[in-house]
Amino acid sequence: MLKGWTLPWLCALLLGMLGLLASSSDFKHHRYEDMVRALFAVQMECPYVSRIYSIGRSVEGRHLYVLEFSGNPGIHEALEPEFKYVGNMHGNEVLGRELLIKLSQFLCEEYRAGNQRIMRLIHDTRIHILPSMNPDGYEVAARQGPELNGYLVGRGNAREIDLNRNFPDLNALMYYYEKTKGRNHHLPLPDNWEKQVEPETAAVIKWMQNYNFVLSANLHGGAVVANYPFDKSRDPRIRGRTTYAATPDDKIFRKLARTYSYAHSWMHKGWNCGDFFDEGITNGASWYSLSKGMQDFNYLYSNCFEITLELSCDKFPPESELPREWLGNREALISYLEQVHHGIKGMVYDENNNPISNAEISVSGINHDVTTGVDGDYFRLLLPGTYTVTASAHGYLPSTRSVTVGPAEAIQLHFYLKTAPKQSLKGKPHNSKKNLSSHKAPLKLGPR
Repeated sequence: MLKGWTLPWLCALLLGMLGLLASSSDFKHHRYEDMVRALFAVQMECPYVSRIYSIGRSVEGRHLYVLEFSGNPGIHEALEPEFKYVGNMHGNEVLGRELLIKLSQFLCEEYRAGNQRIMRLIHDTRIHILPSMNPDGYEVAARQGPELNGYLVGRGNAREIDLNRNFPDLNALMYYYEKTKGRNHHLPLPDNWEKQVEPETAAVIKWMQNYNFVLSANLHGGAVVANYPFDKSRDPRIRGRTTYAATPDDKIFRKLARTYSYAHSWMHKGWNCGDFFDEGITNGASWYSLSKGMQDFNYLYSNCFEITLELSCDKFPPESELPREWLGNREALISYLEQVHHGIKGMVYDENNNPISNAEISVSGINHDVTTGVDGDYFRLLLPGTYTVTASAHGYLPSTRSVTVGPAEAIQLHFYLKTAPKQSLKGKPHNSKKNLSSHKAPLKLGPR
């Protein structure tokens, strides 16, 4: 992780840590080196419940560092959900970056202070915090500073590519499958996808491949609203007006967005930045249609449910505003994180109690399945209610059970699958891949 760092740089890092720890409650804008020092300081202060790792490098070679909090850092424990926060995807939208640095310090400080809520959250959740997905763009914006920063200066990466218009367009394939009753989850990537995206985008996609994330939020600026999928309209031919593009999980997404909005000090009031959003939430496509965005990609490519949080009217607020913004967002950041523990979760086993990976979990009436991870565990976010749930896997007979979900912790629901007779495996259809490289994203430069 530290390979390639110079000795003077490391010495400066270590020498600065004591002062940084002492001033962790101070609010300031963090340039890249300052951010790295802050993250390593937190990890040193809470070494037994945190670790730092890099998911890749930016165009200019800066590490995309993630700070993880867990009772066993670096290890996925069965039935422990994985959560992520991503900030600073647009380099000039900086509040999310500062809030996530402050959140990291807060989690460590409160854990050490014996805060039972935070201790339980860290012990029962694997929390991944990526303060800056676009460190190169941030440096461009930071050179101008809060006073002179333009609406687009530093928005893109070093190649001036908007990373929230850079993910493979799986919506087009999903909307086609909706009409043809095709696959409803884990859609395939286009051929040569790595050559079609930026290094920062590729790093996040590979991150998602390596961790079975359940819930996520992507922190932006330029408005104050909790935005939920789909971002891309189903009918791009409609001009001059917006259309609501609901996912099969629209009700749970609305609840997730409201969780943040109502825990936020003023987002739920609706009137912010000259715009009005009822309850402080909006469907992405209902606001404006956006192609190749990260939150839609999360839902269509993985098990992860992600929303986009627009957190400030000013994309690069002055340092004097940071304490107020932290107090306004602190409870919302924690409350939203806690939502990862709702719904159902469980294990899928074979007849010999061996876990089955990549088994599909389907809920009757909701046309979006999730899959088990490599350890055979699954997590399915659901609202309170009674559901019919089916587990299935290639080579096994499906199993169906009924479950009632309450408003508190996730209900554990395990499945034991019997091996299917050989004749029942004949003629099983296989989902074909579709090359999506021909889909072009329209240029739209709103806050998202």
